Amino acid sequence: MPQPPERLARRRGLLPHIRRHLRVLGLFWETAIAAELEYRINFVLATLSSLGSLAGSLFGLFLFYRTGYSFQGWSWEEALVVLAMFTLLQGFSATFLSPNLSQIVKQVQLGTLDFVLLKPISAQFWLSTRTVSPWGIPDLMFGLIMLGYAGSRLGLPVGVYGIGAIALALGLVTLYSLWFILGATSIWFVKVYNVTEVLRGLLEAGRFPTAAYPAAYRFFFTFIVPVAFLTTIPAEALLGRTAWGWIGASAGLAIALFLFAQQFWRFALRFYTSASS
Repeated sequence: MPQPPERLARRRGLLPHIRRHLRVLGLFWETAIAAELEYRINFVLATLSSLGSLAGSLFGLFLFYRTGYSFQGWSWEEALVVLAMFTLLQGFSATFLSPNLSQIVKQVQLGTLDFVLLKPISAQFWLSTRTVSPWGIPDLMFGLIMLGYAGSRLGLPVGVYGIGAIALALGLVTLYSLWFILGATSIWFVKVYNVTEVLRGLLEAGRFPTAAYPAAYRFFFTFIVPVAFLTTIPAEALLGRTAWGWIGASAGLAIALFLFAQQFWRFALRFYTSASS
């Protein structure tokens, strides 16, 4: 069935728009990585830091399981899957989110947000993707290694990794949206950086399955601060233990928060007073 001319025109106009943004993204990341790799010793230090953090997390988990105790319905290997999801989330944050979104407050403080708004590109796209840090790669590597180890011990089929990847991607969109919304509030509250640190602290709860916490905390980490959608639900999707309704809820939450972040940013800009005014 032939498509209406209007739809074809929109599609033809969308493809150059996407290609332009991808080309800009490539330039952003090429220059950012080249600048970061001038200090290659930092990669070694980041790897050691990630290794120490992972060892601490494994030791904390081991303290629960060493006497035969286990989180309700979670074996040692299954709990490792959750920790692997958290480590991947941490690596993604260190590589993409923190280098960009933590700078929104500084852009507002110094007035350099003016220059971003004047660029012929989406300000949200620029603020979210301007740079990339390779120092989060060790966490991504360790997370994948741990996931592979736990999956092999559990005998997971290859196909379930795709379902887990989809659920994890939805969790990453949720995390990005929450972080960007908090960053946007810096237009009113310049010291909102402290709030993002509180968010990071709450996300630490994602190291363990939500079953590890009392009922009140499970409710809080599911419906108030959606930590469960970031680590536990992706882990359950990978293990084939979650209902499709929860994956649908994860998709709905990610889409709703992403769209809300876009609208909230446009709303916040109405109240932005540039440095030149």
